[in-house]
Amino acid sequence: MNCRFCKNELKHEFVDLGSCPPSNSFISKENIDKYEAYYPLKLFVCDKCFLVQIAEHKSASEIFNDEYVYFSSYSTSWLQHAQQYTEKMLKRFPINKNSQVIEIASNDGYLLQYFKQKDIPVLGIEPTANTAAVAQLKGIETVVDFFSVKLANKLVSQKRTADILLGNNVLAHVPDINDFVTGMKIILKPAGVITMEFPHLIQLIKNNQFDTIYQEHFSYLSFITVNKIFNAHGLELFDVEETPTHGGSLRIFAKHKDDATKQIERNVERLLEEEHRLGVNSLNYYSGFQKKTDEVKHNFVDFLKNCKRDNKKVCAYGAAAKGNTLLNYCNVTADLLPFVVDASPHKLGKYLPGSKIPVVAEQNIKDVKPDFVIILPWNIKEEIVNQLSYIRNWNGRFVVAIPDFQII
Repeated sequence: MNCRFCKNELKHEFVDLGSCPPSNSFISKENIDKYEAYYPLKLFVCDKCFLVQIAEHKSASEIFNDEYVYFSSYSTSWLQHAQQYTEKMLKRFPINKNSQVIEIASNDGYLLQYFKQKDIPVLGIEPTANTAAVAQLKGIETVVDFFSVKLANKLVSQKRTADILLGNNVLAHVPDINDFVTGMKIILKPAGVITMEFPHLIQLIKNNQFDTIYQEHFSYLSFITVNKIFNAHGLELFDVEETPTHGGSLRIFAKHKDDATKQIERNVERLLEEEHRLGVNSLNYYSGFQKKTDEVKHNFVDFLKNCKRDNKKVCAYGAAAKGNTLLNYCNVTADLLPFVVDASPHKLGKYLPGSKIPVVAEQNIKDVKPDFVIILPWNIKEEIVNQLSYIRNWNGRFVVAIPDFQII
């Protein structure tokens, strides 16, 4: 296996989480007894560019298909994040009714709707037809396709180029990162701005966020490595922000290298210096992660087994992809965790991949009155604790497993 960016041979294992089905491949009731394909969940780190990555065992087109179940608009905190981003971009850059905002992986229109409300022309690019259809119902023009050099050239031929080109949680999802970044350069106007948000590899390692590892995340990105990738394709990072989303993300700002209208902000040098200080560009930095993941596994499984022994009622909230990584790595099934609650109607009535735990509506929590509710999407822990605060009425408590096992 060679590095997807620099093509260097990969020799160094970062972590091995065994094998599991794709984390968003939920199972319908009629398919509950059918064969599930399992794929290795093993990451490597490149000793040349230090890109952490997984092999493409299942193609992106198979993962991001018409039955994709993740719809962005079911998290109120994520919607707030999108709205705040929109306001910030409008204040910082000269965006108006004559501009063009293009979002890659626009999902159900969760973000572009806020630009549209300001009468800014928008275009979404989204490969999953079911989420794109929801955006289109909101009046958001959406191209149902994967972003690539080929699509970028097609849009340029139609005079569709971007003043703002954005993508949230997509850079890590592309198997051919070189083609993807080249396509962004092609479609960006000469004075245009690219913003990309993605989970920061530093936070994954620091906070033991191994459950963010799954098949549709092909790359795990440090700022040092992203800077190398963009530079290699004629783009320059001129600013970076650290955000709390998804357990700690980066929002990068990029421009054409020959665009002299934007200065390089001090944040860029500061974060590069910080990552060099941490040793991100050395293999030692990536050692010891397996031991930390194994410790979480043992603590979580012991808790569930003790609950069963003591006749304590347990359920989980949030049928998130990260939760599926945790449950499958820990070999948890409905025997230890009877059901998972989720707000998305697109997941209700289905079963989690691998563990085959049923996904049910929130009313089940009120009916069963569990002693413990395990929060699987820990990145929106506060939102969930507030939403389900009523479990305190019967002395129910919340549990999170990552970064460390904790009963709240």
